[in-house]
Amino acid sequence: MEARRPPEPTIATVLAWLHRAFDGTATWVTQLSWWKFFLFAALALIAASILQNELFSGADVVEVRPQRKRDKHEGNIIFDDGGISYSPPKKRSAPPEPPEPPEAPQAPEPAAPPEHGAKPAPATVPETPPALVVPGAADGEVRVALPPQIVEGLSSAIEAAVENAAEEKVKVYHGQASTWFKSFISLLVLALFATKALVGGKKRAEAETQTANAAAERESMQRQLSEARMQMMQAQVEPHFLFNTLASVEYLIETDPPRASAMQRSLIQYLRAVLPQMRDNAVVTNLGREADMVKAYLSLLKMRMEERLRVDMQIPEGLRSAAFPPMMLQSMVENAIKHGLECKPEGGSLRILAEVAHNKLRVIVSDDGVGFGVFPSDGTGLGLMTIRERLKLLHGDLGQLHIAANVPSGVIATIEVPYQVSK
Repeated sequence: MEARRPPEPTIATVLAWLHRAFDGTATWVTQLSWWKFFLFAALALIAASILQNELFSGADVVEVRPQRKRDKHEGNIIFDDGGISYSPPKKRSAPPEPPEPPEAPQAPEPAAPPEHGAKPAPATVPETPPALVVPGAADGEVRVALPPQIVEGLSSAIEAAVENAAEEKVKVYHGQASTWFKSFISLLVLALFATKALVGGKKRAEAETQTANAAAERESMQRQLSEARMQMMQAQVEPHFLFNTLASVEYLIETDPPRASAMQRSLIQYLRAVLPQMRDNAVVTNLGREADMVKAYLSLLKMRMEERLRVDMQIPEGLRSAAFPPMMLQSMVENAIKHGLECKPEGGSLRILAEVAHNKLRVIVSDDGVGFGVFPSDGTGLGLMTIRERLKLLHGDLGQLHIAANVPSGVIATIEVPYQVSK
Protein backbone atom coordinates (compact mmCIF):
# COMPACT_ATOMS: atom_id res chain seq x y z
CA MET A 1 0.00 0.00 0.00
CA GLU A 2 1.52 3.37 -1.06
CA ALA A 3 2.00 6.15 1.49
CA ARG A 4 -0.34 9.12 1.13
CA ARG A 5 1.40 12.34 0.05
CA PRO A 6 0.28 15.67 1.49
CA PRO A 7 -1.59 17.80 -1.03
CA GLU A 8 0.68 20.26 -2.80
CA PRO A 9 -1.68 23.27 -2.36
CA THR A 10 -1.44 22.87 1.42
CA ILE A 11 2.37 22.95 1.32
CA ALA A 12 2.32 25.93 -1.01
CA THR A 13 -0.08 27.78 1.32
CA VAL A 14 2.10 27.09 4.35
CA LEU A 15 5.24 28.22 2.52
CA ALA A 16 3.50 31.37 1.29
CA TRP A 17 2.31 32.14 4.82
CA LEU A 18 5.82 31.64 6.22
CA HIS A 19 7.27 33.87 3.50
CA ARG A 20 4.75 36.62 4.26
CA ALA A 21 5.44 36.35 7.99
CA PHE A 22 9.20 36.58 7.47
CA ASP A 23 8.84 39.45 5.03
CA GLY A 24 6.56 41.35 7.41
CA THR A 25 8.92 40.78 10.34
CA ALA A 26 11.94 41.84 8.28
CA THR A 27 10.13 44.97 7.11
CA TRP A 28 9.14 45.86 10.67
CA VAL A 29 12.67 45.32 12.02
CA THR A 30 14.17 47.30 9.14
CA GLN A 31 11.92 50.30 9.79
CA LEU A 32 13.21 50.52 13.37
CA SER A 33 16.26 52.64 14.02
CA TRP A 34 19.22 51.01 15.76
CA TRP A 35 18.59 52.64 19.13
CA LYS A 36 14.93 51.60 19.01
CA PHE A 37 15.98 48.05 18.11
CA PHE A 38 18.42 47.83 21.04
CA LEU A 39 15.74 49.25 23.36
CA PHE A 40 13.29 46.61 22.10
CA ALA A 41 15.91 43.86 22.61
CA ALA A 42 16.60 45.00 26.19
CA LEU A 43 12.89 45.16 27.02
CA ALA A 44 12.36 41.71 25.46
CA LEU A 45 15.15 40.19 27.57
CA ILE A 46 13.81 41.83 30.75
CA ALA A 47 10.28 40.61 30.01
CA ALA A 48 11.63 37.13 29.28
CA SER A 49 13.50 37.10 32.61
CA ILE A 50 10.35 38.12 34.52
CA LEU A 51 8.24 35.57 32.66
CA GLN A 52 10.88 32.92 33.30
CA ASN A 53 10.77 33.54 37.05
CA GLU A 54 6.97 33.42 37.05
CA LEU A 55 6.62 30.29 34.94
CA PHE A 56 9.53 28.17 36.13
CA SER A 57 9.92 29.07 39.81
CA GLY A 58 9.75 25.94 41.96
CA ALA A 59 7.77 27.48 44.86
CA ASP A 60 4.33 27.41 43.30
CA VAL A 61 4.79 24.45 41.03
CA VAL A 62 2.69 21.38 41.65
CA GLU A 63 3.54 18.32 39.67
CA VAL A 64 0.77 15.93 38.84
CA ARG A 65 2.10 12.48 38.13
CA PRO A 66 -0.25 9.94 36.64
CA GLN A 67 -0.82 6.91 38.79
CA ARG A 68 0.97 3.96 37.38
CA LYS A 69 -1.23 0.96 36.74
CA ARG A 70 -0.03 -1.83 38.85
CA ASP A 71 0.49 -5.12 37.18
CA LYS A 72 -1.25 -8.02 38.83
CA HIS A 73 1.97 -9.99 38.64
CA GLU A 74 4.00 -7.42 40.64
CA GLY A 75 4.77 -7.98 44.28
CA ASN A 76 3.17 -6.07 47.17
CA ILE A 77 4.78 -4.60 50.31
CA ILE A 78 2.35 -3.94 53.14
CA PHE A 79 3.07 -2.04 56.36
CA ASP A 80 0.79 -2.75 59.31
CA ASP A 81 1.00 -2.63 63.07
CA GLY A 82 2.39 -6.12 63.23
CA GLY A 83 5.29 -5.69 60.78
CA ILE A 84 6.08 -5.80 57.09
CA SER A 85 4.54 -8.25 54.66
CA TYR A 86 5.86 -8.98 51.20
CA SER A 87 3.95 -10.94 48.62
CA PRO A 88 6.05 -12.11 45.68
CA PRO A 89 4.67 -11.61 42.16
CA LYS A 90 2.41 -14.33 40.97
CA LYS A 91 3.94 -16.49 38.37
CA ARG A 92 2.08 -16.83 35.18
CA SER A 93 0.56 -20.32 35.00
CA ALA A 94 2.29 -22.47 32.44
CA PRO A 95 0.55 -25.20 30.60
CA PRO A 96 0.82 -28.48 32.52
CA GLU A 97 3.49 -30.77 31.26
CA PRO A 98 2.66 -34.40 30.71
CA PRO A 99 3.67 -36.54 33.64
CA GLU A 100 6.83 -38.49 33.17
CA PRO A 101 6.68 -42.23 33.75
CA PRO A 102 7.92 -43.18 37.17
CA GLU A 103 11.39 -44.54 37.26
CA ALA A 104 12.07 -47.80 38.89
CA PRO A 105 13.47 -47.38 42.34
CA GLN A 106 17.10 -48.28 42.54
CA ALA A 107 18.39 -50.27 45.40
CA PRO A 108 20.78 -48.36 47.55
CA GLU A 109 24.32 -49.34 47.06
CA PRO A 110 25.72 -51.24 50.02
CA ALA A 111 28.05 -49.13 52.02
CA ALA A 112 31.65 -50.17 51.96
CA PRO A 113 32.70 -51.97 55.10
CA PRO A 114 34.78 -49.82 57.33
CA GLU A 115 38.40 -50.44 57.46
CA HIS A 116 39.88 -52.22 60.32
CA GLY A 117 40.03 -49.97 63.32
CA ALA A 118 38.17 -46.97 61.71
CA LYS A 119 35.04 -45.46 63.14
CA PRO A 120 31.95 -45.13 60.97
CA ALA A 121 31.20 -41.46 59.70
CA PRO A 122 28.11 -39.89 61.14
CA ALA A 123 25.21 -39.06 58.82
CA THR A 124 25.13 -35.32 57.54
CA VAL A 125 21.87 -33.40 58.05
CA PRO A 126 21.29 -30.14 56.00
CA GLU A 127 20.91 -26.91 57.96
CA THR A 128 17.52 -25.16 57.77
CA PRO A 129 17.49 -21.28 57.54
CA PRO A 130 15.49 -19.40 60.08
CA ALA A 131 11.90 -19.55 59.12
CA LEU A 132 10.30 -16.18 58.11
CA VAL A 133 7.30 -17.84 56.58
CA VAL A 134 4.20 -17.19 58.55
CA PRO A 135 2.28 -20.33 59.24
CA GLY A 136 -0.85 -20.50 57.21
CA ALA A 137 0.33 -17.82 54.70
CA ALA A 138 0.34 -18.25 50.97
CA ASP A 139 3.27 -19.75 49.18
CA GLY A 140 6.31 -17.46 49.13
CA GLU A 141 4.79 -14.71 51.35
CA VAL A 142 7.32 -13.26 53.78
CA ARG A 143 6.47 -11.38 56.92
CA VAL A 144 8.85 -9.65 59.26
CA ALA A 145 7.46 -8.95 62.68
CA LEU A 146 8.49 -5.48 63.97
CA PRO A 147 7.26 -3.12 66.65
CA PRO A 148 4.67 -0.55 65.52
CA GLN A 149 7.00 2.43 66.18
CA ILE A 150 9.67 1.02 63.88
CA VAL A 151 7.10 0.23 61.16
CA GLU A 152 5.71 3.78 61.28
CA GLY A 153 9.16 5.38 61.17
CA LEU A 154 10.30 3.14 58.33
CA SER A 155 7.13 3.95 56.32
CA SER A 156 7.59 7.72 56.87
CA ALA A 157 11.25 7.54 55.86
CA ILE A 158 10.42 5.68 52.66
CA GLU A 159 7.66 8.19 51.76
CA ALA A 160 9.98 11.15 52.48
CA ALA A 161 12.70 9.61 50.32
CA VAL A 162 10.23 9.12 47.46
CA GLU A 163 8.94 12.70 47.75
CA ASN A 164 12.49 14.11 47.83
CA ALA A 165 13.42 12.15 44.73
CA ALA A 166 10.30 13.40 42.95
CA GLU A 167 11.04 17.01 43.94
CA GLU A 168 14.61 16.74 42.70
CA LYS A 169 13.37 15.35 39.41
CA VAL A 170 10.85 18.22 39.08
CA LYS A 171 13.61 20.76 39.78
CA VAL A 172 15.75 19.20 37.07
CA TYR A 173 12.85 19.42 34.59
CA HIS A 174 12.14 23.05 35.51
CA GLY A 175 15.80 23.93 35.21
CA GLN A 176 15.94 22.43 31.73
CA ALA A 177 12.73 24.20 30.68
CA SER A 178 14.01 27.52 32.06
CA THR A 179 17.28 27.13 30.15
CA TRP A 180 15.44 26.28 26.94
CA PHE A 181 13.11 29.29 27.33
CA LYS A 182 16.00 31.67 27.94
CA SER A 183 17.94 30.23 25.02
CA PHE A 184 14.89 30.58 22.75
CA ILE A 185 14.46 34.28 23.63
CA SER A 186 18.18 34.92 23.14
CA LEU A 187 18.16 33.15 19.76
CA LEU A 188 15.05 35.12 18.73
CA VAL A 189 16.72 38.46 19.55
CA LEU A 190 19.90 37.32 17.78
CA ALA A 191 17.86 36.30 14.70
CA LEU A 192 16.16 39.70 14.63
CA PHE A 193 19.56 41.39 14.89
CA ALA A 194 20.92 39.29 12.01
CA THR A 195 17.78 40.03 9.96
CA LYS A 196 18.16 43.77 10.52
CA ALA A 197 21.88 43.70 9.76
CA LEU A 198 21.72 41.47 6.67
CA VAL A 199 18.29 42.14 5.16
CA GLY A 200 18.00 45.75 6.35
CA GLY A 201 19.99 47.17 3.44
CA LYS A 202 17.85 45.41 0.88
CA LYS A 203 14.61 46.42 2.61
CA ARG A 204 15.76 50.03 2.92
CA ALA A 205 16.70 50.07 -0.76
CA GLU A 206 13.29 48.66 -1.69
CA ALA A 207 11.53 51.19 0.54
CA GLU A 208 13.58 54.05 -0.91
CA THR A 209 12.83 52.81 -4.42
CA GLN A 210 9.11 52.66 -3.69
CA THR A 211 9.22 56.13 -2.13
CA ALA A 212 11.15 57.49 -5.11
CA ASN A 213 8.72 55.86 -7.56
CA ALA A 214 5.74 57.25 -5.65
CA ALA A 215 7.31 60.71 -5.57
CA ALA A 216 8.14 60.53 -9.28
CA GLU A 217 4.62 59.38 -10.09
CA ARG A 218 3.13 62.12 -7.92
CA GLU A 219 5.38 64.72 -9.54
CA SER A 220 4.47 63.42 -12.97
CA MET A 221 0.77 63.68 -12.16
CA GLN A 222 1.23 67.20 -10.84
CA ARG A 223 3.15 68.14 -13.95
CA GLN A 224 0.47 66.67 -16.18
CA LEU A 225 -2.17 68.55 -14.23
CA SER A 226 -0.25 71.79 -14.54
CA GLU A 227 0.34 71.20 -18.26
CA ALA A 228 -3.35 70.41 -18.74
CA ARG A 229 -4.33 73.63 -16.99
CA MET A 230 -1.86 75.61 -19.11
CA GLN A 231 -3.08 73.93 -22.29
CA MET A 232 -6.64 74.71 -21.25
CA MET A 233 -5.69 78.34 -20.91
CA GLN A 234 -3.85 78.21 -24.21
CA ALA A 235 -6.81 76.57 -25.93
CA GLN A 236 -8.99 79.48 -24.97
CA VAL A 237 -6.68 81.88 -26.92
CA GLU A 238 -8.68 84.80 -25.63
CA PRO A 239 -11.88 84.23 -27.68
CA HIS A 240 -12.89 87.84 -27.33
CA PHE A 241 -9.47 88.84 -28.76
CA LEU A 242 -10.04 86.68 -31.86
CA PHE A 243 -13.62 87.90 -32.25
CA ASN A 244 -12.54 91.53 -31.91
CA THR A 245 -9.72 91.00 -34.41
CA LEU A 246 -12.04 89.37 -36.94
CA ALA A 247 -14.57 92.16 -36.42
CA SER A 248 -11.82 94.72 -37.01
CA VAL A 249 -10.78 92.90 -40.21
CA GLU A 250 -14.38 92.96 -41.44
CA TYR A 251 -14.69 96.68 -40.66
CA LEU A 252 -11.37 97.51 -42.34
CA ILE A 253 -12.32 95.57 -45.47
CA GLU A 254 -15.01 98.18 -46.09
CA THR A 255 -13.09 101.24 -44.90
CA ASP A 256 -9.37 100.47 -45.43
CA PRO A 257 -8.76 97.31 -47.48
CA PRO A 258 -4.90 97.50 -47.39
CA ARG A 259 -4.93 97.74 -43.59
CA ALA A 260 -7.46 94.90 -43.38
CA SER A 261 -5.17 92.79 -45.55
CA ALA A 262 -2.21 93.53 -43.27
CA MET A 263 -4.25 92.62 -40.18
CA GLN A 264 -5.37 89.39 -41.83
CA ARG A 265 -1.76 88.49 -42.61
CA SER A 266 -0.79 89.20 -38.99
CA LEU A 267 -3.64 87.02 -37.76
CA ILE A 268 -2.58 84.17 -40.05
CA GLN A 269 1.03 84.57 -38.88
CA TYR A 270 -0.09 84.51 -35.26
CA LEU A 271 -2.25 81.38 -35.74
CA ARG A 272 0.61 79.65 -37.53
CA ALA A 273 2.82 80.33 -34.55
CA VAL A 274 0.25 79.46 -31.88
CA LEU A 275 -1.49 76.36 -33.23
CA PRO A 276 1.63 74.14 -33.53
CA GLN A 277 2.62 75.24 -30.03
CA MET A 278 -0.81 74.23 -28.74
CA ARG A 279 -0.61 70.82 -30.43
CA ASP A 280 2.93 70.25 -29.20
CA ASN A 281 3.10 68.95 -25.63
CA ALA A 282 6.78 69.81 -25.22
CA VAL A 283 7.73 70.82 -21.69
CA VAL A 284 10.51 73.18 -22.85
CA THR A 285 10.92 75.11 -26.09
CA ASN A 286 13.30 77.96 -27.05
CA LEU A 287 13.04 81.66 -26.42
CA GLY A 288 13.21 82.57 -30.13
CA ARG A 289 10.05 80.60 -30.92
CA GLU A 290 8.22 82.24 -28.01
CA ALA A 291 9.40 85.69 -29.11
CA ASP A 292 8.11 85.16 -32.68
CA MET A 293 4.71 84.10 -31.37
CA VAL A 294 4.53 87.15 -29.07
CA LYS A 295 5.63 89.43 -31.91
CA ALA A 296 2.74 88.21 -34.10
CA TYR A 297 0.34 88.64 -31.19
CA LEU A 298 1.53 92.23 -30.58
CA SER A 299 1.25 93.07 -34.30
CA LEU A 300 -2.45 92.24 -34.17
CA LEU A 301 -2.96 94.22 -30.98
CA LYS A 302 -1.08 97.21 -32.41
CA MET A 303 -3.45 97.29 -35.40
CA ARG A 304 -6.36 97.45 -32.98
CA MET A 305 -4.89 99.82 -30.42
CA GLU A 306 -2.86 101.80 -33.03
CA GLU A 307 -0.86 104.54 -31.31
CA ARG A 308 -2.09 103.53 -27.87
CA LEU A 309 0.36 100.59 -27.84
CA ARG A 310 4.12 101.08 -28.06
CA VAL A 311 6.34 97.98 -28.01
CA ASP A 312 10.08 97.70 -27.27
CA MET A 313 11.39 94.10 -27.64
CA GLN A 314 15.09 93.50 -26.87
CA ILE A 315 15.96 89.83 -27.24
CA PRO A 316 19.60 89.23 -28.30
CA GLU A 317 20.13 86.83 -31.18
CA GLY A 318 22.41 84.65 -29.04
CA LEU A 319 19.59 84.01 -26.55
CA ARG A 320 17.02 82.83 -29.07
CA SER A 321 18.32 79.26 -28.66
CA ALA A 322 17.99 79.36 -24.85
CA ALA A 323 15.56 76.88 -23.29
CA PHE A 324 12.34 78.45 -22.08
CA PRO A 325 8.95 77.04 -21.00
CA PRO A 326 6.23 77.38 -23.66
CA MET A 327 3.44 79.99 -23.56
CA MET A 328 4.80 81.72 -20.45
CA LEU A 329 6.02 84.81 -22.26
CA GLN A 330 2.68 85.26 -24.05
CA SER A 331 0.79 84.85 -20.76
CA MET A 332 2.88 87.62 -19.19
CA VAL A 333 2.34 89.90 -22.22
CA GLU A 334 -1.42 89.22 -22.20
CA ASN A 335 -1.62 90.10 -18.49
CA ALA A 336 0.34 93.32 -19.02
CA ILE A 337 -1.91 94.49 -21.89
CA LYS A 338 -5.23 93.30 -20.51
CA HIS A 339 -4.80 94.53 -16.91
CA GLY A 340 -2.43 97.45 -17.49
CA LEU A 341 -2.54 99.06 -20.96
CA GLU A 342 -5.85 98.21 -22.61
CA CYS A 343 -7.88 99.71 -19.78
CA LYS A 344 -5.79 102.91 -19.85
CA PRO A 345 -7.38 105.55 -22.17
CA GLU A 346 -4.11 106.91 -23.50
CA GLY A 347 -2.47 103.49 -23.67
CA GLY A 348 1.16 102.98 -22.81
CA SER A 349 4.44 101.24 -23.50
CA LEU A 350 5.35 97.55 -23.25
CA ARG A 351 8.99 96.49 -22.93
CA ILE A 352 10.33 92.92 -23.29
CA LEU A 353 13.95 92.27 -22.29
CA ALA A 354 16.04 89.06 -22.10
CA GLU A 355 19.44 88.77 -20.42
CA VAL A 356 21.73 86.27 -18.67
CA ALA A 357 23.00 86.93 -15.15
CA HIS A 358 24.64 84.48 -12.72
CA ASN A 359 24.03 81.58 -15.11
CA LYS A 360 20.30 82.36 -15.12
CA LEU A 361 18.11 83.47 -17.99
CA ARG A 362 15.95 86.46 -17.09
CA VAL A 363 12.97 87.49 -19.18
CA ILE A 364 11.47 90.81 -18.06
CA VAL A 365 8.07 92.16 -19.16
CA SER A 366 7.33 95.68 -17.92
CA ASP A 367 4.56 98.19 -18.66
CA ASP A 368 3.59 101.68 -17.58
CA GLY A 369 -0.10 100.93 -17.33
CA VAL A 370 -2.53 101.47 -14.49
CA GLY A 371 -0.74 99.07 -12.10
CA PHE A 372 -2.14 96.80 -9.41
CA GLY A 373 -5.71 96.85 -8.21
CA VAL A 374 -7.00 99.82 -10.20
CA PHE A 375 -9.51 97.81 -12.21
CA PRO A 376 -10.98 94.51 -11.00
CA SER A 377 -9.97 91.44 -12.98
CA ASP A 378 -12.63 89.35 -14.69
CA GLY A 379 -10.24 86.54 -15.53
CA THR A 380 -9.80 83.12 -13.93
CA GLY A 381 -6.84 84.20 -11.80
CA LEU A 382 -4.92 81.07 -12.78
CA GLY A 383 -2.34 82.69 -15.10
CA LEU A 384 0.40 83.75 -12.69
CA MET A 385 -0.32 80.89 -10.25
CA THR A 386 -0.02 78.33 -13.06
CA ILE A 387 3.24 79.91 -14.20
CA ARG A 388 4.67 79.54 -10.68
CA GLU A 389 3.55 75.91 -10.45
CA ARG A 390 5.08 75.06 -13.80
CA LEU A 391 8.36 76.76 -12.90
CA LYS A 392 8.52 74.85 -9.62
CA LEU A 393 7.83 71.53 -11.32
CA LEU A 394 10.33 72.15 -14.10
CA HIS A 395 13.20 73.75 -12.17
CA GLY A 396 12.38 73.52 -8.45
CA ASP A 397 13.68 76.48 -6.48
CA LEU A 398 15.82 77.61 -9.45
CA GLY A 399 12.74 78.70 -11.43
CA GLN A 400 11.01 81.81 -10.03
CA LEU A 401 8.48 84.48 -10.98
CA HIS A 402 8.86 87.95 -9.46
CA ILE A 403 6.15 90.64 -9.63
CA ALA A 404 6.96 94.19 -8.61
CA ALA A 405 5.58 97.68 -9.13
CA ASN A 406 7.08 99.83 -11.88
CA VAL A 407 7.97 103.49 -11.49
CA PRO A 408 6.12 105.78 -11.96
CA SER A 409 3.28 103.33 -12.77
CA GLY A 410 2.73 99.87 -14.09
CA VAL A 411 4.08 96.41 -13.27
CA ILE A 412 7.39 94.57 -13.78
CA ALA A 413 7.16 90.75 -14.15
CA THR A 414 10.41 88.74 -14.25
CA ILE A 415 10.88 85.03 -14.99
CA GLU A 416 14.19 83.38 -13.94
CA VAL A 417 15.18 79.90 -15.18
CA PRO A 418 18.55 78.13 -15.41
CA TYR A 419 20.34 79.11 -18.59
CA GLN A 420 20.81 76.21 -20.98
CA VAL A 421 20.59 75.69 -24.71
CA SER A 422 17.39 74.10 -25.97
CA LYS A 423 17.77 70.68 -27.54
